[in-house]
Amino acid sequence: MVETGATRCGFVALIGAPNAGKSTLLNVLVGSKVTIVSRKVQTTRALIRGIAVDGSSQLVFVDTPGIFSPKRRLDRAMVITAWAGAHDADFVAVLVDAGKGVDEEVESILDRLGEVRQPKLLILNKIDTVAKPQLLNLATAASNKATFEKIFMISALTGDGVMDLKRWLAQHVPEGPWLYPADQMSDAPMRQLAAEITREKLFDRLHQELPYHSTVETEQWKDLRGGAVRIEQTIYVERESQRKIVLGKGGQTIKAIGEAARKDIAAVVEAPVHLFLFVKVREGWGEDPERYRAMGLEFPKE
Repeated sequence: MVETGATRCGFVALIGAPNAGKSTLLNVLVGSKVTIVSRKVQTTRALIRGIAVDGSSQLVFVDTPGIFSPKRRLDRAMVITAWAGAHDADFVAVLVDAGKGVDEEVESILDRLGEVRQPKLLILNKIDTVAKPQLLNLATAASNKATFEKIFMISALTGDGVMDLKRWLAQHVPEGPWLYPADQMSDAPMRQLAAEITREKLFDRLHQELPYHSTVETEQWKDLRGGAVRIEQTIYVERESQRKIVLGKGGQTIKAIGEAARKDIAAVVEAPVHLFLFVKVREGWGEDPERYRAMGLEFPKE
């Protein structure tokens, strides 16, 4: 419910090295699953917006891909997208894994922050994994490299400190009308979110490099009588050998991926889901501009 008085609305970009905890934090702030979470790095590929409300303020959080040293064209597209998200926001929240500290990846991000005009926040995440003196030293080291409006110490996993962050942002985003309906939690189309959930299950199930060479597309979405939803998705891989890995012996792997995805999608759409997965080979999809556009990424020329 919107409180009386002036409303506020603003964009907050979450940037950081891979596995800093951006996706986990976004889901906690929004109170619902809007982006995929995996133990593997670089799982977020495009900008995912999660929408949260605090009092009369609407906060639009932008989960960006992790910033790292790109090796492939897809990697470069993800890094370009991450920095673009930072430049377009009202606040830039730099997430740092407190357990890793200011390593080489974090240093390179801090060095580039001078190019970003927007006010910046430092968020030390996973504080439950380190001692307090170490946290203070980490905050000092980061502050010596870049200027921060405020520093927050949180654990996205336990929720510790997250509401303080949300409340502060609600008080400081610009005054203005809300951009989304009060009950909307993401601007990602449901078809895209469903595809992302299935991709998350690919990451969870397959431990090799394979998930980075795969993509998922929702081909069909049909509302059935009685409120259920029928969804057909295709998992695209680059080689026949990869297709066999996704299917697994006797189709066991794809069955497990489908069952896990179905449960999560059903929780998001709040309806029974009939999910059908297909695996196809699409050679060189990582070099296809159309696939980048479908993922919301700019196709790098080189």
